[in-house]
Amino acid sequence: MLANMASSLILKKRITTTEAKAKALKPYVEPLITKSKEDTTHSRRVVFSYLKDKEATAELFRTIAPKVADRPGGYLRILHTGFRSGDAAEMVLVEFVDFNEAALASGKKEAKKTTRRSRAKKAEAAPAPEAPAAEPAPEAPAAE
Repeated sequence: MLANMASSLILKKRITTTEAKAKALKPYVEPLITKSKEDTTHSRRVVFSYLKDKEATAELFRTIAPKVADRPGGYLRILHTGFRSGDAAEMVLVEFVDFNEAALASGKKEAKKTTRRSRAKKAEAAPAPEAPAAEPAPEAPAAE
């Protein structure tokens, strides 16, 4: 089952499954991705012995390995999507971190810089400009 799920994940880049299967799949696939960074005959044979699928092995070495070459680990992301209607099992989305275009596009935006210190009040920082002076009101004669 893990070999079939791993092959499906490699070919489709994203699959929906239960949380228990996803947690079992992650330690099965991540060492294979690490092994695929080194493109040798031995590493191809080792990965093929786990996947048992020629197309998935070729896809792993051709497209996935070059894209994750600089990443030290953590190649997969598990996102919770809700509960299955039949038996209320927790459903998740398992995907490659470097292949989600929506997350990569939003990640490139710079986050708003915040400070942990309190900022100066607006009134203290910049005094409000004074209103233009109107003509002074005529003084009433003082009653004696």
